[in-house]
Amino acid sequence: MNAPAIEAHADEFRTAQFPNGFRIIHKQVDRPVIHCGLVVNAGTRDEGPAEAGAAHFIEHTLFKGTRKRKAYHVLNRLDSVGGEVNAYTSKEDTWLVSAFLPEHLDRALELLSDITFEATFPEKEIIKERDVILDELHSYWDSPVDALFDEFEERLFAGHPLAGNILGTEDSVAGMTRDTLLGFVDRHYGTEEMVVSIVGPVEWKRVRTLCERHFGERPMRKADLLRKPFHPISPFDVRLEKDVHQVHHVMGCATVGHDHPDRVGLAMLANLLGGPTMNSRLSLNIRERYGLAYNIECAYTPYTDSGVFSVYFGTDAKFHSKAERLIYKEFRQLRERPLGQRQLTELKRQVLGHIALGQDSGNSVMTSLGKSYLLYNRVESLASVFAAIEAVTAEDLQRLAQDVLQPDGLSHLVYRG
Repeated sequence: MNAPAIEAHADEFRTAQFPNGFRIIHKQVDRPVIHCGLVVNAGTRDEGPAEAGAAHFIEHTLFKGTRKRKAYHVLNRLDSVGGEVNAYTSKEDTWLVSAFLPEHLDRALELLSDITFEATFPEKEIIKERDVILDELHSYWDSPVDALFDEFEERLFAGHPLAGNILGTEDSVAGMTRDTLLGFVDRHYGTEEMVVSIVGPVEWKRVRTLCERHFGERPMRKADLLRKPFHPISPFDVRLEKDVHQVHHVMGCATVGHDHPDRVGLAMLANLLGGPTMNSRLSLNIRERYGLAYNIECAYTPYTDSGVFSVYFGTDAKFHSKAERLIYKEFRQLRERPLGQRQLTELKRQVLGHIALGQDSGNSVMTSLGKSYLLYNRVESLASVFAAIEAVTAEDLQRLAQDVLQPDGLSHLVYRG
């Protein structure tokens, strides 16, 4: 007789872990659509020296056939009822995501289970998909901003698995074999390193019953998750001639990751400097006041044990030096002068509003719950997130600015024509 699942719940969500280590998290909301995702704690940083691009290649080929379905039947399973299924890979995880009407929950979960545990990786499909991924790689090279950010991280994390490009290289993709893919899956697709996250108008009892049937009864698989810690290297300043019309410039540094207390303050600092709104400091100054850049933004990108704080802008060559000087001026002001109480209150109000708006997206909530539960076996309630934001002081933000916005600590990568 199977041991019972371990259950837990908060006001906002319910969770369970089955005896094989597989976990589920569910939030019941009154919406017409269910958003469901299966996340595996395996990504680009888990690839070995001869596996560059394997995690992403697997994401493609999971859909190319299982022990009981050919590729067409995999793709048609949810499409035929108006649902959607897709996948994506990051440096630390792989997602299979879906959206569908509530009456198709059983169908969707069975499909996710089938492609996760029963994919066969047919040789002929690997050959076809290799060309598709090479086209994707070439298309990516045609986007200077995407290439810029990836090269920046390759240099920032040089010598560490986080430096790897998610797509791999032309040579690694061209040489990808079925044995390489199967080896990666065998090492990293462990049941204890997987979570299904579900957000939608369905009761917990039904979610738990169906997930136990499709995932909880799978044999336990152990994953070989041995991640090397990152130790920052010396800053760099690299400026390259490229076939581009604008100057594309990213500057930044490595900083703390997901589970560090400063992550909230860093996210707030990034929002203040160059968040998604037009009233960020860099947007108001560089774009609105001087008209020097159409695109200018600041981002904090956390990984498990490290992160990246960066500023990007694109501008005409004749404006590049002036824009760079003005950005440094904004950095200096944040390092030297703490925010006033009104500025701090307005920043917190803005960040809280962004989070509240994010709760209106079922897909965003689903991925946020799944990621947090996968990494930390817990999920913070909205109330605790709001409390953490309210607890950030002007002195906290100034201290973080002094840490991540020091000129001699910043690395630069520039593409210019």
